Amino acid sequence: MPIRFDKLGVVIAAIAAYAAFAAPFATFRANRIVPGQARSILEALPPATGPLLLAIVVAAALVALFKTPLLLRLAASAAALAALALLIGVAGTFLTPAGNTFARISPASGFWILTFAFTLLLADVLTRLELSPWARVGVLVVAGAAVALLLISGSWNDLSILKEYANRADSFWAEGSKHVTLALGSLLAAVIVGLPLGILCHRVERLRASVLNVLNIIQTIPSIALFGLLIAPLGWIASHVPGAAALGIRGIGTAPAFVALFLYSLLPVVANTVVGLAGVPLAANDAARGMGMTDRQRLFGVEFPLAFPVILTGIRIVLVQNIGLATIAALIGGGGFGVFVFQGVGQTAMDLVLLGALPTVALAFAAAIILDAVIEMTSTRRREASPA
Repeated sequence: MPIRFDKLGVVIAAIAAYAAFAAPFATFRANRIVPGQARSILEALPPATGPLLLAIVVAAALVALFKTPLLLRLAASAAALAALALLIGVAGTFLTPAGNTFARISPASGFWILTFAFTLLLADVLTRLELSPWARVGVLVVAGAAVALLLISGSWNDLSILKEYANRADSFWAEGSKHVTLALGSLLAAVIVGLPLGILCHRVERLRASVLNVLNIIQTIPSIALFGLLIAPLGWIASHVPGAAALGIRGIGTAPAFVALFLYSLLPVVANTVVGLAGVPLAANDAARGMGMTDRQRLFGVEFPLAFPVILTGIRIVLVQNIGLATIAALIGGGGFGVFVFQGVGQTAMDLVLLGALPTVALAFAAAIILDAVIEMTSTRRREASPA
């Protein structure tokens, strides 16, 4: 019987082999700003643990390389990711000299590449299993719970990113709150304005092109430039409009960041509202008219529910986009996780950059999975509700 290779598995196995045997697993630094010293898996872990991790990685890579059952691939990817997550904490403890509070141990390129490779394998397996929306959300919850348990257990406390967090715990949650408020608040404002505007553009064809063209132009302005352009008008409003400053409107800070994110959010919401309403089957509208429904009743009882999955797709795009763009708000005093990113860049402290970047990526990833599940569920209901 001929040996059958999996095409994606060949790539994953090659990446895993390079990361395990050629790339450093962890980096040791005497303090947070000096250059690091790379350590391989065998150097970064206790004598019995290093070979064990290599064996797990090799076994998981071989499972990925060949055509193997999906459940075996699922188990291999999960085992490899669990081993990496647990043992990077062990590396932090092993490499930190006793009683030394200045040393910094960071995951190196090999750890990140291995994590990427086996996450790719896991994602491929979950895609092939064609999980239901609720099952995908369940996988997300299990993964989040596993990370939370590792954090609570203290297994990662000797890693430098957790030491950066320990020094900034209060400000981390305060900036996280600002980040989420900016992303969700601007999205809510865009939905409140964008949905009626999209309905109007759908009904009035002459208005549609001009509105969408203006929103397209706004979308092409770089984020930093748009933040800068808003400083002067918002500063003028704060100085000349009574009560504006008391409401928090000023040239720098949260206000220009909020307005910029709101403007970026309008195009996906308006455009998807127009597309969704335009895609409502004529038969559904004709049936509603035959039942004597008014235009308002048809809009809210027939058209909007059938267009909702498409509209929700636009909202998903906006939320993921805003979670990422809110990072830039720190440049104009808007707060958010970008504060740690830009502080880390300025101090050449990569772990501080990660303290801001990793939560941002996690939030965007979780938002995408949850909204994708909701979109799929609403799309199924739409197909069931549409006439044959």
